[in-house]
Amino acid sequence: MIRVLLADDEAMVRAGVRAILDKTGDIEVIAEAGDGHEAVELCRAHRPDVALLDIRMPRLDGLGAAAELRQVAPDVSVVMLTTFSEDEYITAALDGGASGFLLKSGDPYELMAAIRAAEQGAAFLSPRIAHRVIQRLSGGPAARQKVARERITLLSPREREVLGLIGAGLSNAEIAARMFLVEGTVKAYVSNALTRLELKNRVQAAVLAYEAGLVP
Repeated sequence: MIRVLLADDEAMVRAGVRAILDKTGDIEVIAEAGDGHEAVELCRAHRPDVALLDIRMPRLDGLGAAAELRQVAPDVSVVMLTTFSEDEYITAALDGGASGFLLKSGDPYELMAAIRAAEQGAAFLSPRIAHRVIQRLSGGPAARQKVARERITLLSPREREVLGLIGAGLSNAEIAARMFLVEGTVKAYVSNALTRLELKNRVQAAVLAYEAGLVP
């Protein structure tokens, strides 16, 4: 069972999200919070697998809560759920180490997929968000692409291949099947790549993979 903390300052939103997740059979909402401070404290106490955070909350917003969670509960994966898709929110969430970014107007199946991906150590962006990120990267300056390609020279050929598959949205199990490796070996490649590239998580790795041209 995937244990989730749900944080949103609107009780009706929390009720709606809980109703969706209660029907999955493999995802359980173990605690709810109405603001960022409460979310951090509940994560510290209950250690959920995934924290589903609204970006705009009183006292401490979702981005601030995610930053605190990196310090007090680094094992908790963070997925952002928001009404807003402005580029500054997307950039801040990804730079802050979020494993996923969803819009409240999205399909409920995206919510389930994002939580399952985050619990497995993978990354998930709602299609609309992914499209914006890819557009931004594909239209970016050549200098950024050059820097990204220089950064990935730190990796072995196998690690670069894994990075490209992370960028394509594959989980460790899917990468293992694609490369005919055991999952433990893939986890080691992923860990080494994130460490060498000084990346916080797989979302940042996926962004770098796009910038470096590793993803078609």
